[in-house]
Amino acid sequence: MKKMTFLTLMFLLIISCESNKNFTIENIIPTPKELTVNDDKLYSINNIHILKTSDNLIYPQNKDEYYLKSEKGDVVIEGNEMWARQTLAQLKDEKGRIPDVEIHDWSAYPFRGFMHDTGRNFQTIEMLKETIDLMSLYKINYFHWHLTDNPAWRIECKAYPQLNDAQYQRPGRDCGKFYTYDEIRELIAYAKERGITVMPEIDMPGHSAYFRNAFGFSMDSEEGMKVLEECIAEFCEEIPTSMCPYLHIGSDEVYIADPKGFMKFTESLCKKHDRIAMAWDPGLPSDSTTVRQIWNTAAGSNAAQTKKGGKYVDSFMGYLNYYDPIYFTNKVFLHKACAQDVPDTTNALGGILCLWNDVRVDDKTRIALHNGMINGMMVYAERFWNGGEGSWEELAEFEDKMSYHKDNIVNNHDVRWHPNATTSWKIKIDGNDTLYARGGAVDVNDLCTENSITVGDTVSAWAFTDIYSESDTAIKVWVGFEAAARSNRISGGIGPQGKWENQGRLFVNDKEYFPSQEWNEPEKYAFHFNTWHKPEEEIPYTDEQFYWMREPVTINLKKGNNEVKLFIPKTFKGQRWSFAFLEVNESPSHRVAKSPSHQVETRQ
Repeated sequence: MKKMTFLTLMFLLIISCESNKNFTIENIIPTPKELTVNDDKLYSINNIHILKTSDNLIYPQNKDEYYLKSEKGDVVIEGNEMWARQTLAQLKDEKGRIPDVEIHDWSAYPFRGFMHDTGRNFQTIEMLKETIDLMSLYKINYFHWHLTDNPAWRIECKAYPQLNDAQYQRPGRDCGKFYTYDEIRELIAYAKERGITVMPEIDMPGHSAYFRNAFGFSMDSEEGMKVLEECIAEFCEEIPTSMCPYLHIGSDEVYIADPKGFMKFTESLCKKHDRIAMAWDPGLPSDSTTVRQIWNTAAGSNAAQTKKGGKYVDSFMGYLNYYDPIYFTNKVFLHKACAQDVPDTTNALGGILCLWNDVRVDDKTRIALHNGMINGMMVYAERFWNGGEGSWEELAEFEDKMSYHKDNIVNNHDVRWHPNATTSWKIKIDGNDTLYARGGAVDVNDLCTENSITVGDTVSAWAFTDIYSESDTAIKVWVGFEAAARSNRISGGIGPQGKWENQGRLFVNDKEYFPSQEWNEPEKYAFHFNTWHKPEEEIPYTDEQFYWMREPVTINLKKGNNEVKLFIPKTFKGQRWSFAFLEVNESPSHRVAKSPSHQVETRQ
């Protein structure tokens, strides 16, 4: 990753502030390329001057570039005003004061997107505005709006009102709810004011069960294409190119008789209405003018796909909904953006962070919490603003920024995340060599893949780490033995009363610890099969199925070294085989330290 250039002060510059002892200039996310501190005193903002010049800008093709200088409360901005203002907002202490700084910053990639799936689970415009606000804070500049999927078509349709008729939509999936054109324009305008372009997705021809229900024929049929032609014409008339230059046409996870012919049809519609087409890859074959959204996370395949030619965006870092959110936060920071060591935007436009909820969601406010949306946004913004890939040591430093943001910038949100990058593990899987891992949450499936290890459907395994404490004390920890994907109901379910899920066990200094709360639904929701398009998909997840939503466990530590052991068996085929152990009230007196056989530098 590109490093910050501090011209006068290097690292750990703490700005004194009587109202916020933790205030520091280094807490800007994403990290600016160049930052100079001229005076560490704090001043109230008097004036903000927006200059139309470009004297301090050096990348004329980079629309994200900005220059910001503050001197005794007077602020000067050149270039991208919105991103400069968002940086300025993060510079403020609790009293709205800022130091004297000079910042020159620009993006590695022009396209930094975030996707919500409202086709499966409808969210109100007000909820989406909250997401837009968070995106803007972190300079994420495209909102990928997945508007249609199997349950429903969420766009007002004047030509074919049956597309909005609840009787043709999946029961229980916010039936009859859709966005009027006025609401769509409202959100587009709201996003534009915050530096964000909306990219709607009309998924064609797959993910469209509602369509067949409404018309009795499929999208790729002759009749279906006539309907689509009218629907897209109506949409593009209501939402002109100036509002939405991109139109995502979907195209994945479907098998049809004439894939090339159908893609030629949809791509020609985009050209007719002056839209840039984007489509999923893997998906139906697209032409060279369509931007490919690469989503396959298989090792090696994503890098090969980036070399196929044509423009692309990176979604192969994985999905928020698929992984343990603590693990995924680390994974995204360590990810090599666009599979490039050094950003090259000839074909690589950037990336899109996706959040899918195939499973029905009752309380839509749980979408962000169950999927670690905000902490995921922080690391995603850092990675795709600066490019390259991160290291564990850099992540440990970046976690200080995340902690500051959690406590001071986005403290009106419930962010279920805690620092964990310095934790290291020694893992013993039956019949295999000892493996090593980092982080408070570990995906054992990924670890086995990375080490070319194949295991059976069931296997025993243990994980070991140490905690050093300067005194006898007690700490609270999150503990989990599964992180079920929120896009599937395959899961070991809730454990027996008084025990962990998936037969997991926790020992600290040979004392066994158990869940701190009684289960409301012990031994429920064990589905050892994929639930897509099955009744189980309509059962919402509950908080107690996710360790990051549960009450932490209090464990006792003695002065000195403390041994932590977790029994982490794989109990069925298809299990999201993972575990988590991370402190939720970290203090300097005790840190999760290195595994005795794994030499890593720990943060003090």
